[in-house]
Amino acid sequence: MFGIATILAQINQPSSQGIHPAWWAVIIIGGLIALFFAFLVFQVLGLWIQGLFAGAKITIGELIGQRFRKVDTRTIVVSKIQAVRAGLNDISTNDLESHYLAGGRVRNVVIALIAANRANIPLTWKTATAIDLAGRDILDAVQTSVNPKIIDCPNPASGKTTIDAVAKDGIQLKARARVTVRTNIESLVGGATEETIIARVGEGIVTTIGSAESYKHVLSNPDMISKTVLNKGLDSGTAFKILSIDIADVDVGENVGANLQAAQAEADKRRFQAEAEKRRAMAMAREQEMQALVRENRAKVVLAEAEIPKAMADSFRKGNLGIMDYYRMRNIQADTSMREIIGGQPGGEGSAKS
Repeated sequence: MFGIATILAQINQPSSQGIHPAWWAVIIIGGLIALFFAFLVFQVLGLWIQGLFAGAKITIGELIGQRFRKVDTRTIVVSKIQAVRAGLNDISTNDLESHYLAGGRVRNVVIALIAANRANIPLTWKTATAIDLAGRDILDAVQTSVNPKIIDCPNPASGKTTIDAVAKDGIQLKARARVTVRTNIESLVGGATEETIIARVGEGIVTTIGSAESYKHVLSNPDMISKTVLNKGLDSGTAFKILSIDIADVDVGENVGANLQAAQAEADKRRFQAEAEKRRAMAMAREQEMQALVRENRAKVVLAEAEIPKAMADSFRKGNLGIMDYYRMRNIQADTSMREIIGGQPGGEGSAKS
């Protein structure tokens, strides 16, 4: 404050040499300021004249303020002119600038509003900017509303060319569908995308073919698939409205039922072979066990026969067996061995030797 008062005091003092130096400082500063504003006006003058002759009410002050706020004045002016010339007079310069500063695509929004207005599609500035800031292409959405788009099901980019399903008779069918959709602008924010439409239509096709009694019914009447799928309301919760579902192609694939039956028969065959091998192994093991048991019993018989001479000797010593009794027993054994040899019995030779 003391410096300003000093300058004012010096300015008020008369100078004998003409204009006081302090006045020269004021004139220079004022000239610089005027030159600076003239430079700013010169930068936006062309855009202001363009807006003036186009009927867009944009003042030079607004254009200069946009320069200071780092706003692309050309985008704002051109968008404002497009809106005014298209009859959208309710869009203000402040609205355009606010959407630009929010990171939105002002030109796309304005062109989309113009297209919606021409096509009698209800679309407000608030809704359009919300869709644009949500990351959706509002211009493409409006164009799809005017000109519906066709979605291939399945999507060729996924690597699959057909939707495969099996009828109740076990025959596989390969189908391709084309879905005609229109953008539902009201549910564009938060609505599901094309991938959801493709997945739902694919699921409906698989369900319809799978519920058919025979693949012939589907081949003779392919529109039953589109009618059944279309009646399920697959576009609920999505950003699109399904207009039609057309079955482009239906081909016969493999006999899945027969292949499954053949695979099951092969599996049963292997199971039965394994069970038979198991029983054979058990039988062989049982045979070996019985042979071992026979050998064991034969060993017991040999041991028992070895006790006979001992018992006979003991009977001789005790007087329970006489010599005539012994010879009579030997005669009986010889007669038995002879009869076995005559009869061809294998045991005869052994008995004779004994």
